Amino acid sequence: MILDIDPDAPVPVYEQIRLQVTRMVTSGALPLGARLPTIRQLANDLGLAKGTVAKAYTTLESTGVVRSSGTRGTFVLAPGESPPLDPTTDLAEVAKTYAIASQQLGIGLRQACDALAEQWGSAS
Repeated sequence: MILDIDPDAPVPVYEQIRLQVTRMVTSGALPLGARLPTIRQLANDLGLAKGTVAKAYTTLESTGVVRSSGTRGTFVLAPGESPPLDPTTDLAEVAKTYAIASQQLGIGLRQACDALAEQWGSAS
């Protein structure tokens, strides 16, 4: 599992992890039933505190994306184990995060929209 974490971004690191894992599950890039790395392993791989990764995993579990099974690990929920993810809701969350980050950087709506439009073609 490859995550792109920016510790200097205005979005908290645990939220970056949650958003990226949720997107991977929604898009099918992270298959249902897949085992996530342990908290310790992911923290070491990303150079983060274990508590940060644990907070992301707890948030993912509370939103029905994954299930922790104690010593067995953390798994992407299989079909029927949770309500299906709603891409519209996920998009709204990503848009909110982008809006907050843009505002915190002092970027106006027009400039934020222009930046999004510029990246749109290269995202595929």
